[in-house]
Amino acid sequence: MPTKFIEDYGLIGDGQTAALVHRDGSIEWLCWPRFDSDACLAALLGTDAHGCWKLKPVEAGTSSHRRYRTDTLILETEFELTTGRVRLIDFMPIEDNASAVIRIVRGLAGKVKLRSELDLRFDYGSLRPAVEIDRQQAVAFVGPDVVVLHAPAQLSLQGSCIVSEVEVSEGEQIAFCLRYGNATCAPPRPLDAGAALRKTEEYWLNWIAKFSIETRWPEAVRRSLLTLKAMIFRSTGGMIAAPTTSLPEAPAEDLNWDYRYCWLRDAAFSTTALLDAGYLDEAKAFRDWLLRAAGGEPDKIRIMYRVDGSRRLEEWTAPWLPGFRGAKPVRIGNAAAAQRQVDIYGELLDCVAAAAKAGVAPTEREADLVASVIAHVELVWDRPGHGLWELRGSPQHYTYSKVSAWVAVDRFVRRRDLHQTADDSFLDRMIGLRNRMHREICEKGVDPERGAFVEYYGSDGLDPSLLNLPLVGFLPVTDERVARTIAAIERELVHEGYVHRRSSSAIREGAFLACSGWLTECQLMQGRRAEAERTFEHLLRARSDLGLLAEEFNVRDRRLAGNFPQGLSHLALVRAALRLENKASNPGDGHGQ
Repeated sequence: MPTKFIEDYGLIGDGQTAALVHRDGSIEWLCWPRFDSDACLAALLGTDAHGCWKLKPVEAGTSSHRRYRTDTLILETEFELTTGRVRLIDFMPIEDNASAVIRIVRGLAGKVKLRSELDLRFDYGSLRPAVEIDRQQAVAFVGPDVVVLHAPAQLSLQGSCIVSEVEVSEGEQIAFCLRYGNATCAPPRPLDAGAALRKTEEYWLNWIAKFSIETRWPEAVRRSLLTLKAMIFRSTGGMIAAPTTSLPEAPAEDLNWDYRYCWLRDAAFSTTALLDAGYLDEAKAFRDWLLRAAGGEPDKIRIMYRVDGSRRLEEWTAPWLPGFRGAKPVRIGNAAAAQRQVDIYGELLDCVAAAAKAGVAPTEREADLVASVIAHVELVWDRPGHGLWELRGSPQHYTYSKVSAWVAVDRFVRRRDLHQTADDSFLDRMIGLRNRMHREICEKGVDPERGAFVEYYGSDGLDPSLLNLPLVGFLPVTDERVARTIAAIERELVHEGYVHRRSSSAIREGAFLACSGWLTECQLMQGRRAEAERTFEHLLRARSDLGLLAEEFNVRDRRLAGNFPQGLSHLALVRAALRLENKASNPGDGHGQ
């Protein structure tokens, strides 16, 4: 079996879930009916026997190339053979009922014979469904799930595969339609492939047309925005961190996590980037999702939720899956959901303040939540936690976490519309708290020998999350401690142009791509435009041929690593590009006084 690489995959999605398509025409990852549902195609984390849908020419030795149709999530792969040439068009229609994957094959020259092999495996590749075939329709069902394949030719069952062969000549077009449904209802009917393609293309073109800022990197920024949009669950407004689980941060290591959930931090960061790009509807949808997810007890706010706002994310492993290129274990759920991370309150209030500044009208429910969150921050900001990177060791007083908690109080104090119901005594107390927090962080978060901020109180180590200190307005970039911090990060954590989370002596994982975006912004704020542009160009070079970014980049092998595509990486690209065009929010502008 050919060696797999993360950059070999393309993303298609419908705002309910997403699929990953290999460059050879095989769909190897699909969770239905939602991003965080069980996978029914899981070959990405194992072998073909764990579920995949192959659709490719029968003839071996083909050449191929692929691209997204401009400004859409419609993936086109062309196969050229000795007998002819065909184009495979993969997409997921934007439907409000049963989700679907449509695969259209267009004949471009000569004649090409193709073979479709659909091997469904529910429960993350462990459970084979029952299959009933009636000529050109196959119905696969197990428990509550039913998946129906509508094909353009006779189907047969060969072993566990639903198989069909077709021949396409120049000028001809055929289509396969795979739909998800409920086992207690009638099987979903096929969609008109041509009409669905036109409607899907129109949807993406209309959405990206709202982005009107001119940049020197229009393709990269627009592709990143489209990718972020594809990871927003349309029904609720919650945004997932990535549509995959357990793609390793280091080859054959156990740094494998499930990212198919809505992290408050990542979603808040993404919302701010979308606001800068002009997308108010997405910001409002996330604000509304947040109000529902948070409920009435801020002390019980979690760092992540399922896409519908529910809270159960118990972590377990799937031992039957060998993992991506042998990286085990494959984890489902995420135990970090129960961690204490005080930074989330600052990221949330920064996002809420930015949305209000952009014109998303605050609600009474929002004001109540903000006030209760601030009261909670007052109680917990000085407790240790697990930090931005969700480390699973002992809790520490992470400097960035303290700064982000300070951001929550700062935004509350500075934004009158966030504390309309607060009395003067409470506001005065918050002003005092903000000042006290600032003094402590500057005292305990700085290494006296370095004269720079450090990862956590009492340590002498660096952490790239500290690049956010000037970005959130904690201190100006001209502050000597901030300047020394940036310089130390560049000296000790930047390797071949990319920012790592650890020094070279401790590197197991790849460079963390979002950090390159943060460094770009810091360098630009320091007036070092040429260096900022070089850092940004490194980030651009990490993208796949389709313009997609994973969480990390293995600099030595020039390979993407970690879950894919990763929202945090794409939003950092957008923010850095807009900063380079002077179109990003100013630090702490917080979102305004």
